Amino acid sequence: MRVGFGYDVHAFANGRSLILGGVYVSYEKGLSGHSDADVLVHAVIDALLGAAALGDIGFLFPDSDAQYKDISSVYLLKKVVDILLEKGYICNNVDCTVVAQAPKLAQYREEIRNNLAAALGIAKEYVSVKATTTEGLGFTGKKEGIAAYAVCSIDDIK
Repeated sequence: MRVGFGYDVHAFANGRSLILGGVYVSYEKGLSGHSDADVLVHAVIDALLGAAALGDIGFLFPDSDAQYKDISSVYLLKKVVDILLEKGYICNNVDCTVVAQAPKLAQYREEIRNNLAAALGIAKEYVSVKATTTEGLGFTGKKEGIAAYAVCSIDDIK
């Protein structure tokens, strides 16, 4: 078994939809980024790649490459799962935390879990999604953006 850790952060931006875990979240702003800026999925991707020692999201899907402009991060996650399978690994579980003062995410949690589980090819029971605030501290507390953390384990395909 191997363990990986991922972290990502994106600033809020006007004129964009907010996508977290592949789910549209109703909010006045979206996140700035080259892709759909799904900060949660980006953290999961980095955790998976880290567990397999395959670099990071920017290495595989650079923001300098026009083919990734506004691309779905869930699509990229599925590509990473395919890469892991080619290397002989399968995801066991993922535990994620979204750090945001706003918006509140409780009503989206189960849909996000379902999306991540489907993209990872694992049961929803192996996907944990949590949300927290920073009690008004830092850039997330000042509602300047969102951060996400993820940890996962992968195993050799048997």
